[in-house]
Amino acid sequence: MKVLLCEDIDKLGWLGDVVEVKTGYARNYLIPQGLAKVANEASIRAIAEEKAKRAEQRRLEGKRLEEAVKAIEGAEAVVAAKANELGHLFGSVTERLIAANLRAQGFEVRDEVVQLPEHIKQIGTHPVTLRFRDDLTATINVVVVPEQQDETEAQAETEAS
Repeated sequence: MKVLLCEDIDKLGWLGDVVEVKTGYARNYLIPQGLAKVANEASIRAIAEEKAKRAEQRRLEGKRLEEAVKAIEGAEAVVAAKANELGHLFGSVTERLIAANLRAQGFEVRDEVVQLPEHIKQIGTHPVTLRFRDDLTATINVVVVPEQQDETEAQAETEAS
């Protein structure tokens, strides 16, 4: 069934695109949710202006993302975490921590952009990929350092020993 998209839908198309989808998907999900309409000449003409505006917005957003990638490429995020003497962390460094660190440095990074194959659980330097779009990625280094203990905590540990 051919439908006209009324919204941008991931892995399907952009607003104003006419796409072929299964009849059940269109009737049971896309049309009732207001995400699509049955494709006909009147609906295509009605949405043409909005389609042009969205295309311009996507172009500007793409340009902004490219500038962000150039700015962040090769950056370094330093994260302090509690660790034992062997360098194993008591927990892990997650995408959210890395993104928060980059935002604190002034970079515009959402949590979903940070791509870790698995959470970081060792002290050291780790390369991390930031995927802004499928074709737009940057690589940064995440340096995990042991968190410094307060003097009162260190004294309490030595007294307990």
